[in-house]
Amino acid sequence: MEARFPKLSVEKEFAQVTSRAETAGKTDQQALHAVLSKPENRYLARQICWVLSIQGLETYILLPRDPVDISQLLGAIRPTPSPDDIDVVVGLRGPIAPPEFCNGLMVPIVMFDQIYSFDREALIKSIPKPEKIDAKEFRPAAEELFDRIIQMTDNAGAMDEHRALNYLAVRYPTVYATAAAAFGRSSSLTAIDVRPSLLSSVRKIVEVIFCFTSRQTDVTEKFFCRVDVTEEFPFLVTKMSPYYDR
Repeated sequence: MEARFPKLSVEKEFAQVTSRAETAGKTDQQALHAVLSKPENRYLARQICWVLSIQGLETYILLPRDPVDISQLLGAIRPTPSPDDIDVVVGLRGPIAPPEFCNGLMVPIVMFDQIYSFDREALIKSIPKPEKIDAKEFRPAAEELFDRIIQMTDNAGAMDEHRALNYLAVRYPTVYATAAAAFGRSSSLTAIDVRPSLLSSVRKIVEVIFCFTSRQTDVTEKFFCRVDVTEEFPFLVTKMSPYYDR
């Protein structure tokens, strides 16, 4: 998440406010966080353009559906940012921003309802460890699966398959237990497939299939769960279970 000044006047106003604040010894990012975090400076936070980048690419401009939720944006601005910082945004994608909206940046606008801000380390630590799997084995397995999901090509959270995967990555710990158990059987994660479910009729449901191939026998076993992606908030339809090709 990045805060930008959409207009010169907003940038100058921020500079004036900063000049009156105690910022000695602070980096630019720390000074930005300190100034915008003060309640009396919320008017500046509402004027700023908030940009979400994915894999280094400017992808969305964020707007709160409710003005009160500006605090969620402020919470995403870390005093000391790290490459492992993660922001999960839940909202509705709107039109492309006009050039004057954010200093010439023309990307889709997202009206958000929720923002979850955390770092990779905190997420991995929060995943419940299965009783039968050693912690030294579970942590690397969880890290690898999480990285595989977020680094999938063109995963900007706009397609149904990516929305389902992103939901599972942060809301369904069983996917990590499944991967860890497969690695423990000396299998490799060879594919993650997402396809429409036969259960889809009125609602849009997808099947997320995890494929693990034995390193000794080259036999592939598959596990899957179903996720409903009809509306803004995805949810689990069926729990993880073995998958058999039709």
